Amino acid sequence: MSRLSRSRLLFLLFLGSLLPAFLAYAPRARAADSYAFNGGRAFADLEHLVSFGPRPVGSKALEASRAWIISQLEKSGCKVVQDRFVGHTPIGNIPMVNLIAELPGSEPRHIIMIAGHYDTKIEHSFRFVGANDGGSSAAFLLEMARELRHTRHKLTYWIVFFDGEEAVRQQWAGNDNTYGSRHFVQKLTANGELSRIQAMILVDMIGDAHLDIHWDQESTKWLNKLVFNEADKLGYSKYFLRQPIAVTDDHIPFVSAGVSAVDIIDFDYGPNNSYWHTAQDVVRHCSPSSLTIVGRVVKATLSALESSPHVQ
Repeated sequence: MSRLSRSRLLFLLFLGSLLPAFLAYAPRARAADSYAFNGGRAFADLEHLVSFGPRPVGSKALEASRAWIISQLEKSGCKVVQDRFVGHTPIGNIPMVNLIAELPGSEPRHIIMIAGHYDTKIEHSFRFVGANDGGSSAAFLLEMARELRHTRHKLTYWIVFFDGEEAVRQQWAGNDNTYGSRHFVQKLTANGELSRIQAMILVDMIGDAHLDIHWDQESTKWLNKLVFNEADKLGYSKYFLRQPIAVTDDHIPFVSAGVSAVDIIDFDYGPNNSYWHTAQDVVRHCSPSSLTIVGRVVKATLSALESSPHVQ
């Protein structure tokens, strides 16, 4: 055997040794590309929302950010419904507005809801801009609406921005929270549309630069499992952790009403969750990569729901 042919053989053997690793990686890479999500554009929206400043319920800043959100949704071709109601809070009645962008599918009778909140917590001792807690979910939903607007799908998607998720008092207690989601469940029950909701996917605090999403025990088991299985397929197991937590959030009114719902939330923001509801919830502690990861997982989940036996 010549030196040249021996070199070729060694090179081929080397390539062969890489093949298993390539085959293991390639499906994840192809799958991730199939569910691409523009986290960079969503992050730019997050920054813009933060520029409005603190955005608690009933504030001028929340009104301005709402007008901007509506303009962005309409610019991308979405029809937007403003669901106006009055939240009966411990500090008085406050006008609130949920936003619903509808993306009709080829079989419009069944609805998948992708939701989050866009308000920030009322704080008097410091300036709370809620980059992650309020900003990330609203920015994520804006980008999801843009991307789903131009895709073919069987199911109808509702992109829902909840107002009044945060408590108006200092501590989260009783009914002083989730005003928008509780109202929306009551409205859908009253008009007979609640049964159209086949699944509700909630996102909250998903911009954390150190992303770690735990398995929420309050979420519907089959839907939770579907989300985490899709994350595994995309190679995101280190971000979607199956250690259980129990979270009270905007999905609870839907679960209580019999709707399958899952909360995708990173409730470990900063060391020992020290950035949550503090002045440290700022843009520099968030990341476009985290928005991209969650966006890809949600889009993969939507694809799976299109043919899921749970969606009848």
